[in-house]
Amino acid sequence: MQTEIAPKEALAQVGSAVSIWRYPIKSMLGEELNSSLVTELGLLGDRTRALVDQATGRVASAKNPQKWGRLFDFRASFVDPPRPREPLPDVRITLPDGRLVMADHPGADGVLSEALGAQVNLMRSSLEKPRYEEYWPDVDGLANRDKVTENFMPARTFFDAAPVHVLTTATTDRLRELYPEGRFEARRFRPNLVVETSREVEGFVEDGWVGRTLRVGEEVRLKVNRPCGRCVMTTLAQGDLPSDLGILRAAARYNKARVGVYASVERGGVIKRADPVWLE
Repeated sequence: MQTEIAPKEALAQVGSAVSIWRYPIKSMLGEELNSSLVTELGLLGDRTRALVDQATGRVASAKNPQKWGRLFDFRASFVDPPRPREPLPDVRITLPDGRLVMADHPGADGVLSEALGAQVNLMRSSLEKPRYEEYWPDVDGLANRDKVTENFMPARTFFDAAPVHVLTTATTDRLRELYPEGRFEARRFRPNLVVETSREVEGFVEDGWVGRTLRVGEEVRLKVNRPCGRCVMTTLAQGDLPSDLGILRAAARYNKARVGVYASVERGGVIKRADPVWLE
């Protein structure tokens, strides 16, 4: 939807884009980008595929780590940059043992099923009622504790709630102060856009952006819908980040388990690293 654009001099600059992330396959490690086209479905190519459990029909998600925690040992990246109005390119999947398999290869389902010890199909985002299971650890402040719930995603997507997830350095810096033993790196929270704020800004600043609009660079406008409630995924090991339940405990204790915000796309375009970010 096209909306009236306010002059930049009437806006407050809240930071700049310090990193941009895309995750071609849900719950696998993704790729950091220098720039990306943003459409109404978020960053082009983001979470356009997922593994689906043949036994249950549910989307495989590391939110249920008893079943799918090993997905963080897999990495997915496009072989070529996605281009607008063209079919998405193939996805290269790096397995935990270093082997490579291409997502479009006829044998990919078999290779991934063997590696995960469960029969799965690698699917594009075409399900009308995609659903997944989520385990809630026994942490004070969570709505559910030591329980597995079933959740639904928006139709024909593999997004948990919205197409864009925004996180600020002010939030990760504050959590690091509150729980210095933890490694609060942005990649642990799997954002699409990390906004670097000035040192004078402190605390969970993006919570105050809910209901307002962010302008990123010259074109993109993001409507901030709601805070991003965190789950067990933030506690899992990924890459060189260790498993740490204290990450989620700190978020729950100090900010109602909220880290970052979800946003929808009011106006698409290209975002680039170092783009200024304004708050309307």
